[in-house]
Amino acid sequence: MFIKFENLLDWIYKKKCYFCKSSKEAVKMCAKCYEQMDFLPVKINRVIDGKKIYCAGVYSKNLQKLIRGLKYHNQRDLAYYLAKFMAEYFSKLTDKNIFEVVPVPIFPKREKKRKYNHMNLVGEEFCRITSNTLNTSLIRRVKDTKPQYKLKRQERVKNLSDAFEVDKTNYTGKTVLLIDDICTTGSTFEEMIRELKRNGIDDIICFAATTPFEE
Repeated sequence: MFIKFENLLDWIYKKKCYFCKSSKEAVKMCAKCYEQMDFLPVKINRVIDGKKIYCAGVYSKNLQKLIRGLKYHNQRDLAYYLAKFMAEYFSKLTDKNIFEVVPVPIFPKREKKRKYNHMNLVGEEFCRITSNTLNTSLIRRVKDTKPQYKLKRQERVKNLSDAFEVDKTNYTGKTVLLIDDICTTGSTFEEMIRELKRNGIDDIICFAATTPFEE
């Protein structure tokens, strides 16, 4: 029987679940830990500048640990599980597969230091699962903003002002699906929506993996 080399290595070295440390399944997130992540009701979480915002789950427990591991601790394999969680939620909203998925970009200096943008990794997996198109060239971050979690609402808005720049030559005409890991006040989506509209792009939906607020 043919076995993929990476799967053979996983079996040999008994990859442990990042959450419960079990090596029974030899995966980064076992089925039991994945199933402990709860979905929010399938509905609009909020509307910003006329655009619908959806959030798949609450930023707590395993979902919080997943995002922090992926974002700050180089646990890149976790991108698949976050994308799968988002895709399962999104499949209940629509069966359309004509989106161009645009992950929230990070400032180049920060991406160079971290060596990756975690939402680009999630976007790749999300598009593979849902058969959508990834577009990481439509929007770039041109301002090195402060971490948002430390700021109040008005500070967040000021911090993100003119933080993004759109290159319309990279727009294919499909519905833009902006994706991010956490939506707190929605200020990141709000600024991206504003910049897209400024460039004549109005067909936009926003989708976050989590929100700190349980609905």
